[in-house]
Amino acid sequence: IGYWGLSTIVAIAVAPSLGFWLYHRGGWMWLCASVGILNLVMAGIAFQLVEVARERTPSAFFGRHLIEWRVLALSMTLFLYSFGYGAITSFAALYADANHVSPKEVFFTTFAIVVLCTRPILGPLGDRVGYRRVFIPCLVLIVCGLALLASFGSKPGIIVSAAVFGTGFGAAYPAFAAYVMRQVDPGRRGAAFGSIIAAFDTGIGSGSIVSGWIVEHHGFPAAFGAAAVLSAFAIPFFLVMDRRLPAQG
Repeated sequence: IGYWGLSTIVAIAVAPSLGFWLYHRGGWMWLCASVGILNLVMAGIAFQLVEVARERTPSAFFGRHLIEWRVLALSMTLFLYSFGYGAITSFAALYADANHVSPKEVFFTTFAIVVLCTRPILGPLGDRVGYRRVFIPCLVLIVCGLALLASFGSKPGIIVSAAVFGTGFGAAYPAFAAYVMRQVDPGRRGAAFGSIIAAFDTGIGSGSIVSGWIVEHHGFPAAFGAAAVLSAFAIPFFLVMDRRLPAQG
């Protein structure tokens, strides 16, 4: 799961520079067209995937079995901290530009390098010392990284923020997913992973939209500060909800 997620991190490192270049050369239409083409390419790749056949119990598609509700409740932890990730992916470059920091994509470049370097180390660490013991400190690092970004808009501040946030964010997701999957029946792992993805992606989308409103009315520091507060709530929320996810017997 950790190595699979590195592909998105590499994309984040490349996308801002390429996106700004396309925007300045061809405008908004060409930028949107390029994203549309990439989605068509991904759809073509998806159609080529071969599903491994296995025995299934016939059942209606829609129903309570479609979502692993216990995991979804616990995965709201991901919603709380991925809100900040949505704010960062949408506004970190604009934040740097507003503070006359060059290059504008310095946060993403630093973030990607840190994740690529730390995830291969921190990921296996969870296998040895326990996923929970890795996940909780990662939440603390995420909060600190967002707080630093809200407090310091200079180039050194943005770089330090990206390094701290990247260390925590890069290891948090695989640690959480591995921790949850270990406690879910093998036959329910598809629904459980879907619940995790749903909470994670909803947090990113909400973070982008809500942070945009906050930036417009109160500025960038307020948006990243709000994200830091929500991420801080993820820690007690996880500790409380974790008790309601019984280990698989």
